[in-house]
Amino acid sequence: MPSDTLDQLNKYPGTRFMGSKFKVLPEIEEVLKDVEFNSVLDAFSGSGCVSYLFKSMGKKVYSNDFMKYSHASTKALVENDSVKLTPKDIDYLLNNKSSSRFISKTFQDLYFDKDDNKILDRLFENTHKLRNPYKKAMAFSAISRAMIKRRPRGVFTYVGNKFDDGRKDLTYGLDRHFLENVELFNNAVFSNGQQNVSTHGDIFDFDVKDTIDLVYFDPPYLSKSSDNDYVRRYHFVEGFVDGWKNVVIDPATKTKKFPSYRSMFGSKTTIEQAFERLFFKFKDSTILLSYSSNSIPDKAHLVTMLEKINKKVTVYEIDHIYSFGTHGHKLNNQTNRVKEYLFLAR
Repeated sequence: MPSDTLDQLNKYPGTRFMGSKFKVLPEIEEVLKDVEFNSVLDAFSGSGCVSYLFKSMGKKVYSNDFMKYSHASTKALVENDSVKLTPKDIDYLLNNKSSSRFISKTFQDLYFDKDDNKILDRLFENTHKLRNPYKKAMAFSAISRAMIKRRPRGVFTYVGNKFDDGRKDLTYGLDRHFLENVELFNNAVFSNGQQNVSTHGDIFDFDVKDTIDLVYFDPPYLSKSSDNDYVRRYHFVEGFVDGWKNVVIDPATKTKKFPSYRSMFGSKTTIEQAFERLFFKFKDSTILLSYSSNSIPDKAHLVTMLEKINKKVTVYEIDHIYSFGTHGHKLNNQTNRVKEYLFLAR
C-alpha cells in the first residue's frame, strides 16, 4: 500500500462494528492494485472503513448503507471534505440546556447510568438541532462510536454490564468518550479532490445514472450458526441517529428494541435471489465481493452466479478470525476461524 494512502488510512477511527473490514483493508487494496477504476460504489458501507480506503486512494466514492448510523459515518468522513466540529460546536453540544428526557425515561438502567443518560439526552437534542449536515454527521459519528466504546462488547443485545471485561473504556463517562471521538473524527477529515457522495437506503433502489467503474459488495453474511441482524445489535445507536422517528420501540422487549429492517440477505429462502438481483443490477461494472467461507451461498455457487453475467472471476482467500461485537469471547474457538473470500469479477 502506498505510504500516503496508509498514512491517511491510519487516521480512520478504529471500529468494533460487526463485520468491519478494517483488518483486511491492505488485502483489498492489494487485490485492486492492477484494476483500473476512477469511480467506486461501496454498496453496504457498514463501518465506512472501505469507503474511506477508496477515498484515500483518490477515487470518486459513492457510499451507501441501509442503516442511518452507517450513513452518518460516511457522510462525516467520505462525503465531507472540510467541515469539522469547532470548540464552540462542542461546547454547544455538551452544555446547551435541553428539555429532552426521552433517553433517561425510556432506557433507564438499561445500557448506561443516570449521568450518562443525561449527557445523551443533551447530545441527542442538541445534535438534532444542528443545521449544517456535515457537523450533524460528525457529531452523530462521534457519539455513536462513544456509545459503542462505553458498552461491554459494544452491542445492545442485552441490558446491564454483565460482560464487563475490565477495559479502561468502560470506566470513562460518555462525555470523555465523546470528546476523544470528536478529536479522532476531526483529524480524519480530508479532501481527495473528488465530489464523493454518501447515501442511505436499500441498494436495490440505488439510482444507477452513470456506469460506476467498480462496485464493492460486503452484504450481511448469512450463516447456519448465527444471524446477520445489525439492527438487533445496534438498535440503540440507530434509534439515536434516527431520532426514533421512523421506528416503533417494542415496550414488551427487555432491550426496548424496534423491529429489524427487512432484507433479502437475511433469509435462506431469499438470499440467492438477492445476489442474482445485485449482480445483474451492476453487471456493467467490475465487481469486488467480500464473503465468508462459513456463509450461504458457498464459494462455488457465488462464482457460478457471477459467471452468468459474463464475468471472469478470480477468488482470493484470506485467513480471518472473528473478534468483533459478540464474537470477541470466541477468540480461541476454532469455529471462529474462517476464510474471508474476495471475488474479483470483470
